[in-house]
Amino acid sequence: MAKKVFLITPPFTQLNTPYPATAYLKGFLNTRNISACQADLGIEVILELFSASGLNNLFGQIGCSDTFSENAKRIIALKEHYINTIDAVISFLQGHNPTLSHLICQDDFLPEASRFAQLEELDWAFGTMGTQDKAKHLATLYLEDISDLIVECIDPNFGFSRYAERLGRSASSFDEIYEALKLDLTFTDKLLIRILKSKIEKIKPELLSLSVPFPGNLYAGFRIAQWLKKHYPEIKIVMGGGFPNTELRSVSDARVFEFLDFICLDDGEAPIEHLCEYLDGKRNLKELKRTFALIEGAVTYCNGSTSADYKQFETGTPDYSDLPLERYISVIEVANPMHRMWSDGRWNKLTMAHGCYWGKCTFCDISLDYIKVYEPIAAGLLCDRMEQLIEQTGQRGFHFVDEAAPPALMRSLALEIIRRKMTVTWWTNIRFEKSFTKDLCMLLKASGCIAISGGLEVASDRLLELIQKGVTVEQVARVCHHFTEAGIMVHAYLMYGFPTQTAQETIDSLEMVRQMFEAGVLQSAFWHQFAMTAHSPVGMYPEKFNVQRACSTIGTFANNDLVHLDKSGADHELFSYGLKKSLFNYMHGICFDYPLQEWFEHKVPKTKVDPQFIERSLMKDDSFIIKPDAKIVWLGTQPELSSFTKNKKGRQWQVSELKFYDKKGNFSVQMSEEQANWLIKVLQNASPENKELMTYRRVREDFENSLGEDFEPFWYAKAINTLRQNNLLVL
Repeated sequence: MAKKVFLITPPFTQLNTPYPATAYLKGFLNTRNISACQADLGIEVILELFSASGLNNLFGQIGCSDTFSENAKRIIALKEHYINTIDAVISFLQGHNPTLSHLICQDDFLPEASRFAQLEELDWAFGTMGTQDKAKHLATLYLEDISDLIVECIDPNFGFSRYAERLGRSASSFDEIYEALKLDLTFTDKLLIRILKSKIEKIKPELLSLSVPFPGNLYAGFRIAQWLKKHYPEIKIVMGGGFPNTELRSVSDARVFEFLDFICLDDGEAPIEHLCEYLDGKRNLKELKRTFALIEGAVTYCNGSTSADYKQFETGTPDYSDLPLERYISVIEVANPMHRMWSDGRWNKLTMAHGCYWGKCTFCDISLDYIKVYEPIAAGLLCDRMEQLIEQTGQRGFHFVDEAAPPALMRSLALEIIRRKMTVTWWTNIRFEKSFTKDLCMLLKASGCIAISGGLEVASDRLLELIQKGVTVEQVARVCHHFTEAGIMVHAYLMYGFPTQTAQETIDSLEMVRQMFEAGVLQSAFWHQFAMTAHSPVGMYPEKFNVQRACSTIGTFANNDLVHLDKSGADHELFSYGLKKSLFNYMHGICFDYPLQEWFEHKVPKTKVDPQFIERSLMKDDSFIIKPDAKIVWLGTQPELSSFTKNKKGRQWQVSELKFYDKKGNFSVQMSEEQANWLIKVLQNASPENKELMTYRRVREDFENSLGEDFEPFWYAKAINTLRQNNLLVL
């Protein structure tokens, strides 16, 4: 079973679905006939640990101590209950044992420790949940109780979606990680290495590729590399992924290369192919692509390749084979609807477009290739890849992991999905563009889109302009309204602490958010504090934003997060708890009438936002102006045509009635016989099954040429207005 390349995601990322980087690379290597396999060691370690044998071993390692907290002592005392229930609970969370939900929801099945104390507070939030969802939530609390025990008694670095994350955060020096790697293996490390050993013995790779997306994967990645260097020194080791791409662009500490042979930056397809050619003697070190290596004792950046990067249509379909897709576990950690989507269910990950089509936000890493190089994929090819993944994985859910999905491409993708009659569920990240009209949102919904997330950031027009977000608060509210009306859930990323942001602007931003939740146009959101990064305009040109970098020294290891001084802004830390607490309540539809001061322990200014600002923004009519090249799309069924005679004041005339059936019922419209016959033909041509859709200009010209009537009175009359409310879209 020897393979050229072994692609590994170190612990830990997600429990419910694999991080897609290795699947992307394996799909590419397939196109180059380079043998490869992959493993998500995170899910494998979790399943080994959270099993009857794993817990039996865990409790045997812990023993008992007077120094343990009451919570830990309680869990240890109930260890037999945990050991006896764990396999059944994991099977339930994997979707293999749904009837267990009835037992889990009973008070006396699962042992309960401190995590269950929050149940009373959350009963009102989860009270409307079905049995399956409630059981998932209870089972999640049960797993988190065991996690708390592990952290307290045996491995303080443990975490379900991150491992030793503290060591990877802001690690400008390699010292702390280097010292941690000198220590004995932790309990979790030993599980990891045991699983790794069995795989290496079977696979016998020439090149091992560590995909490290986050700080919480870094330590485990180095542990893997350390063990391989000791026991399999002939295997070459490369690290790539999101963390190196942002943090290790200026790495200079030679000690890093005691563990690694190479570090690759940015898109990994060409660099990993070049490494394979290097191992085959077809290329020398200097001819590698975007790769760090140790040459004569010095860290050297090798980028002498003259080969171009691969275009997105050349990279192949992601390949999830080798990954235990049926063994991932779905959990429900918190009441936030979007966070639930992250952790509940299995999603095939795809990308509509490489990079960001906007590429201007001043807090973002717009100088780096993963943002800067924009390259969309044709809708037809995207659907081809979706169909291949459905066949391979059996899953019809897709998460498009774009920086910001382009509206025009989303429209083309939705039409192609409908045209192919694909039944899929999908969600993605967007910018709140005015291009997202009500009609476009209806089309996206019809294609299977269930949710979108987007950056509202600071809900202040001054700061949105400083961020160069290209939107206003009013525009965001209207776009959110369009999505919500279409039945698509909206999640907003919210930011506080942007340079020069005042206390007044923070409170006004909160008021905007409060009004949007009260109006029902937001269903989910999350506040995060601004962080200055080295590759963003704020980090590169802080003087333009009236802030200072606290330290100008470039570290020898990670260099991305920067400490900064904001003399003109508020003390942002003071607002953290109040912003998050208020949001938690707004997401559950309560406390809209609370004065904003109630959420904060310190005095805050009164909001200056008009209390009806959002409501008035939503009441503004959409423009009646339709672009001549707008596409006319009919998503409904073809109508039944009937005629009858109308009588009024002694006059008689023939009227045609078109009766339409939809999924919930039927409706009718009336018009002249000539108009009805013309409209039937137009609706046939406007079906998404036709690749060449009619434009508004062509429809208008055809009407006027065929019937000799003025088009606009017909278009804005009752019949067409009824159709516009029932699946006749202008895109």
